[in-house]
Amino acid sequence: MSTDPIVRVEHEHQEISPAWAAELLAELPAGPVLELCGAGKIGLAAVAGTARRLVCVALTPGAVTCTETNARASRLAPAVDIRLGRIREVLRPDERFALVIAAPPWVAGAETSRVPEDPLLAIDGGVDGLAVARDCLAAIDAHLDRGGAALLHLGSVEQVAALMSLGSGSLRCLEVRRFEGGAVAHLARTDEDVPTAW
Repeated sequence: MSTDPIVRVEHEHQEISPAWAAELLAELPAGPVLELCGAGKIGLAAVAGTARRLVCVALTPGAVTCTETNARASRLAPAVDIRLGRIREVLRPDERFALVIAAPPWVAGAETSRVPEDPLLAIDGGVDGLAVARDCLAAIDAHLDRGGAALLHLGSVEQVAALMSLGSGSLRCLEVRRFEGGAVAHLARTDEDVPTAW
C-alpha cells in the first residue's frame, strides 16, 4: 500500500479553504485551533459556531492589529488568543491543538522582487522558500494533538515534498490540493510504525 499522498487539482485560486478546515475540524477531537502566519481569517471561519478557542501567532504588531480587526468583525474576539512573537517563543511546550493552520511565506528570497506588491515579510521564505515553513512544521509536530490534523499552504506540490523529505517526526502528508495560488497539504500524526509519505 502506497504512503504517497493523494494529489488533487482544484480549478480556482484559493489558499487554505475555510470549508476544508471546518470540515476537518468537525471530525477532530476536542481542543483549540492554532493559526500560524495568517490574520485569523481561516481559523475564525473554522471555529465559528463551535465552542473551540483559536490561538493566532503573529510576527509583527501590524499582523496583530489585522487579526484583532478580523476577530472583532467575526464577533469571535473573546474566543481568540493573539500572541506576538516567533512561533517557538510564544507557544508553551505543553500546549496541544486539534487543528493547526499554517500559511508561511514560501517565495524564495531571490525571487521576491517578482511580487513587488506584497510586503517582503509576508512572502520571503528564505533561500529555498521553506525557512518559515520548517518552523511551522516543527510547531505542528510539537503541538498537534493525537488524532488532530494540520493544513499547510506552500507554493507547490514540489515544495510540500521537499519539506516533508526533511523529516517530520510522526507527521504524514495524507493529501495535497493544488490551486492556482499554490498547494495545501493535509498533515496528520501517525503511529511511529507507520512510514511517513515522502
